[in-house]
Amino acid sequence: MQITSIVLQVILALGFLMFGLMKIVGAKQMVQEFQRYGYSQGFRVFSGLIEVIGAVGMIVGIWKPQFAALAGILLAATMIGALITHIRMKDPVKNLGAPFILLILSIVVAIINLNSLV
Repeated sequence: MQITSIVLQVILALGFLMFGLMKIVGAKQMVQEFQRYGYSQGFRVFSGLIEVIGAVGMIVGIWKPQFAALAGILLAATMIGALITHIRMKDPVKNLGAPFILLILSIVVAIINLNSLV
């Protein structure tokens, strides 16, 4: 299970680092999406920071599993928010795919590493 968790952690870290940085630096697509959602640009930066923190937690979690567990919980909560936003906006089902997959993978990492929190 350890290798499975590490592979998932690296995948999640890369994905969340990329999307988090896009939000933080204000990539045109992210700015437009947050405007469409009716969210402030400050919230865009905040959510980007949360994603980058989660990505760092996934990487640190390779050596300290409690960080992977906490990052998994943080990122799962973030993806629940993303899913709620897409549903609220009545986005097509295809837009729910990535947040849903990231939610499941984050939960799996959290569960695998949960024993390290006890």
